[in-house]
Amino acid sequence: MGNRVTRDDFEWVYTEQPHTQRRKEILAKYPEIKTLMGPDPHLKWIVSGMVLTQFLACYLVKGLSWKWIFFWAYAFGGCINHSLTLAIHDISHNVAFGNKQTKWNRWFAIFANLPVGIPYSASFKKYHIDHHRYLGGDSLDVDIPTDFEGWFFCTPLRKLLWLFLQPLFYSLRPLYVNPKAITRMEILNAFVQFSIDLIIYYLWGLKPIIYLIAGTILCMGLHPISGHFIAEHYMFLKGYETYSYYGPLNWVTFNVGYHMEHHDFPSIPGCRLPMVKKIAAEYYDNLPHHQSWVRVLWDFVFDDTIGPYSRVKRQYKLAKES
Repeated sequence: MGNRVTRDDFEWVYTEQPHTQRRKEILAKYPEIKTLMGPDPHLKWIVSGMVLTQFLACYLVKGLSWKWIFFWAYAFGGCINHSLTLAIHDISHNVAFGNKQTKWNRWFAIFANLPVGIPYSASFKKYHIDHHRYLGGDSLDVDIPTDFEGWFFCTPLRKLLWLFLQPLFYSLRPLYVNPKAITRMEILNAFVQFSIDLIIYYLWGLKPIIYLIAGTILCMGLHPISGHFIAEHYMFLKGYETYSYYGPLNWVTFNVGYHMEHHDFPSIPGCRLPMVKKIAAEYYDNLPHHQSWVRVLWDFVFDDTIGPYSRVKRQYKLAKES
């Protein structure tokens, strides 16, 4: 995707994130895009079907040998769980029940969290709003790797290890970069999650629990779907900090690949983001984008000019708490 330069630090910029201005321009030219905002009436049914599928899988795997537990966790269950985390991403923008039913969205995210095996949804919501509001913000956007990650994971083998451990870094990095007080919703999230885990263990034993959690860890690490983590904001071309992907894996990831469109209009559900690109085509068609998440992972590992440091960072004068 063009010439690259070796980096030993983040790409510091002193301009606003590009999505704010582009959003204003597109809405001024195409006000009909506002009609795309609002809840997705199908999301709750799709997510419910995925959750029930995983509960059925828990029953089916209880008698399998351990090698098949891990095989199906990676090849099937983990794909559903990763997709559910992206549904939780959409739900965090209130697109399941709308902005007037925020509690329903929070509780439904906890329900979508159940097959993931580890409480996640409430904490994600708490930090994800900062990722949009303070994109690239130093000590604010916890999506950006730490200095240690950028410095240490700089060879192909180390970057491969970093991809494998990505779930660990995503869960622990916020506690180091921008610690926040535990909320009541996070406590409820953990209580409900561990209660369901215990019920599954009581009914069917340990193997279904391992199936769920191993699938989550494996498929959010070194897996084709996980290419979106790198594709979204790692700077493959200087001057561009957000990239879209328009390939077939969008079908199983709630269109998270339409990431430029999502950051421009976070209140539009994933199912309608292709319509944003179609309506405002001249704003997106000429921007760099990815064709393959697998190719993104390959380039990240084997191109020595790309690594955890390949992110745009900026300082925000706004207070951390809003």
